[in-house]
Amino acid sequence: MSNSSSITEFLLLAFADTRELQLLHFWLFLGIYLAALLANSLIITAVACDHRLHTPMYFFLLNLSLLDLGSISTTVPKAMANSLWDTRAISYAGCAAQVFLFVFLMSAEYFLLTVMAYDRYVAICKPLHYGTLLGSRACAHMAAAAWGTGFLYAVLHTANTFSLPLCQGNAVDQFFCEIPQILKLACTDAYLRDVGVLVVGVCLAVGCFVFIVLSYGQIFRAVLRIPSEQGQHKAFSTCLPHLAVISLVISTAVFSYLKPPSTSSPSLDLVMAVLYSVVPPALNPLIYSMRNHEIKDALRKLITGCFSEGKNCMLSFA
Repeated sequence: MSNSSSITEFLLLAFADTRELQLLHFWLFLGIYLAALLANSLIITAVACDHRLHTPMYFFLLNLSLLDLGSISTTVPKAMANSLWDTRAISYAGCAAQVFLFVFLMSAEYFLLTVMAYDRYVAICKPLHYGTLLGSRACAHMAAAAWGTGFLYAVLHTANTFSLPLCQGNAVDQFFCEIPQILKLACTDAYLRDVGVLVVGVCLAVGCFVFIVLSYGQIFRAVLRIPSEQGQHKAFSTCLPHLAVISLVISTAVFSYLKPPSTSSPSLDLVMAVLYSVVPPALNPLIYSMRNHEIKDALRKLITGCFSEGKNCMLSFA
């Protein structure tokens, strides 16, 4: 039997036992990570540099890309390093930091997606009041509230999780320090101490989910009343990407955290963790830019400008 005071490191789940598969995992995650970095950085740069995108919707999209960059950088680089160097170890402090940052960034992202649902509701259902309800100061306050609430929830969850005595060793059955897997290492009676924090989290999640569902119920009713097909198409093109991102994040995270223990298995847990922690940050920029002509135009302008600047620099040195 061991306890948390004697644990100096945790052992993360290895993706494979053979060296070839470990290197394959490294290159696969490296490709996904670089794609996520590039795509989210392009979204951030495009929104920041193009004055046409200085609107509430794109301000929130910029914040979403920042959160995606942070969340994927919290988990994937360590998993890549472990595969490359054929190790499973992560320090106790490193594990606690990973839990804190991941919960902070994912919680803030969920709260921000709720704010973005409100933005779409006001834009479509109350367009005459859009400038009043979503002015620059109001947008800044709502974004700060999303980040701040995520931070406070992460502090509460991390402090509570790592105050539990651990009696079941130090092997975490996940490729990063995930709270459900750490709780499996806790003593049986100590596990109950985390119920209060979990209840708070569930209440916040359910409240945000209900708000999102009600907002989109009103949005779809308003869109279907628009007489022109072009107007309906434009409204749906701004809402469907947001709805797709919400569905992906919520469905995979809920399944991972609330599934019955009887259905738990290392391979299933691993797949679901990849789906909610790795896939959304990589896909979000693609989902938002695929049906959005303003983002496409801004990215095209940005990339063209970069190539032109590079060409001019090469000609000046020639």
